[in-house]
Amino acid sequence: MPSYVGFLRAVNLGARRKFPKDDLRAVAEAAGFTDVQTYLNTGNLRVTSRMRSLTRVEDALESAFERDRGFAVPTIVFGLAELAEISSYAEGLGERHGPLQRHYVSLLREPLSAESVARVESVSGEKVTVVVRGRSVHQMWEHAVPGDVDPLGAATSRLLGVTTARTAGVLAELVRRWA
Repeated sequence: MPSYVGFLRAVNLGARRKFPKDDLRAVAEAAGFTDVQTYLNTGNLRVTSRMRSLTRVEDALESAFERDRGFAVPTIVFGLAELAEISSYAEGLGERHGPLQRHYVSLLREPLSAESVARVESVSGEKVTVVVRGRSVHQMWEHAVPGDVDPLGAATSRLLGVTTARTAGVLAELVRRWA
């Protein structure tokens, strides 16, 4: 059976959107997923399912999460091979643009159009380099300081659709553990 990695958006960030990893595991198992594992308390989930469609897995997880939590929990799902490819690409970018002090990867539900890719990458500048590839947007800082502003801004972020971000290091660790 195929395994998938789901990334939950906007959980455990405030008092109202709590979804501890033990609860997350229990809800996924109750929804029929097997070999359920979590990493950190930021909404990283590995599941195995007979389902073969990323969309069906996303829908099943989101429905189960909303029933349990009482609020929508957008979930972006990747197959293990696609996640490994994104992580490998991030590592290569880090080598070409590094050393990097910060490397965020926004994970997208859907790939962007060529026009949107050009708009998103156009925010690259002196402080940050932005590269889009497939269902990932890489934001890289050679020199980062606390309080750096999101280079994408609200208008550009809307182009991404449903998304959530992780550090390149977290993605590499997930691939190490789960792929």
